[in-house]
Amino acid sequence: MVSLSALALVALLGGVQVLETVLDYLNLRHGAAAVRDAVEWVRSALDVDEPEEMLAYQRSKTILSQIQSWLGVLVVLAVVVSGLYGDVAAALSRTGLPSVAQGVLLLAGAIVAGRLLSAPFDAYETFVVEERFDFNNQTPALWLRDLAVGTVVALVLGGLVGGAILLAVDALPTLWPVVGWGLVVGFSLLFMIVYPRVIAPLFNDFEPIEDGDLRDAVENVFEHAGFECEQVYEMDASRRSSHSNAYFVGFGRAKRVVLFDTLVDQMDREAIQAVLAHELAHWKKAHIWKQLAASAVQMAVVFAFLWWVTTSQWVYAAFALPQETYAALGIGLLYAGPVLSLTAPLTNQLSLAHEREADDFAAETMGGAASMTRALRTLAGENLSNPFPHPAYAAFHLTHPPIPERIRRLRERYGTENEDADRVAGGDSDAGVPPSAT
Repeated sequence: MVSLSALALVALLGGVQVLETVLDYLNLRHGAAAVRDAVEWVRSALDVDEPEEMLAYQRSKTILSQIQSWLGVLVVLAVVVSGLYGDVAAALSRTGLPSVAQGVLLLAGAIVAGRLLSAPFDAYETFVVEERFDFNNQTPALWLRDLAVGTVVALVLGGLVGGAILLAVDALPTLWPVVGWGLVVGFSLLFMIVYPRVIAPLFNDFEPIEDGDLRDAVENVFEHAGFECEQVYEMDASRRSSHSNAYFVGFGRAKRVVLFDTLVDQMDREAIQAVLAHELAHWKKAHIWKQLAASAVQMAVVFAFLWWVTTSQWVYAAFALPQETYAALGIGLLYAGPVLSLTAPLTNQLSLAHEREADDFAAETMGGAASMTRALRTLAGENLSNPFPHPAYAAFHLTHPPIPERIRRLRERYGTENEDADRVAGGDSDAGVPPSAT
């Protein structure tokens, strides 16, 4: 007989997945209608010759993601509700291994299972969807290498963090939530140093930008922004995809700016400078630390919830678990995940505010909004991004404001005094922002 707690988990996971499906449907329908209403703006401002191709790309990605998500939810519920999860935990408990080792093995099994489940979908997305829309540059050999290396990295990182938390559970049975929370926050800080220096180079090559016009452009932005950072790199993103982006990572001497080589190829120098200024703002305005603080508060709530779960007998009885804390932790995380998803509209507000502040910093650094709006249009057009997400979908999923909204906001705040420069760079400033984005 299925317990009420198990039924509640089914309702929670299934209900959130239904919500995600509805949001995706609304987003596709809303985006298609908006693009067709603003088709001339999409063609001229985003330089998308076939707006229907943009819609088809979004539709293909969304349908594949939904199939994968539903399969994942069904598999998890089948494993947990059927009692298989409890059986595996009981079998591990009978091995006589230390509790920490049992928990790490359970976590490793979950990581490997998750990777194997997602691999067919990742392959289809890469070699069918991305290939169809001329984004994919990966070979099957490179894809398999990434899968293997990514799995090993996930196992190492998951084992280190999970093992450390389980050690705290054994050593400090009444204080482990506090210690576990501190470990997660500390790991987040360490990860910002380790990722760019150790993990990212496992997948891509990073060449320092040292000489030439691009370096001069970078130094010019640094000078105007009042920023010092010698570590500016160009990443060989084109080895895998023609998608473009840029990011800022790290802190102290470990901070670095990374520009995708695809972005460098797709944008003029002033647009690249605007993107760089936007990324620098995340450090100048202390966005990294504010996001870390918000995440720390969120993790404190999660660990408090996990403490309650692991000390409550209902979870062990409801899912036929052995009296092992790690087994209850797994179930607790299944409850916590959907709840965090439901709070996304609140937590996304901080990121949205930071992105607007970074846009402002870029416009002020560049002496106007033209170069930043040009960069935004290029990013949206080259990546076939949906420029008109449904408001409900955006609330739950977007950490960046929609591109038309960002363009409109920049022009309202900083005017259009640089429109001539925009035209020279190939944009269509007269297109402005479509009515559907206002």
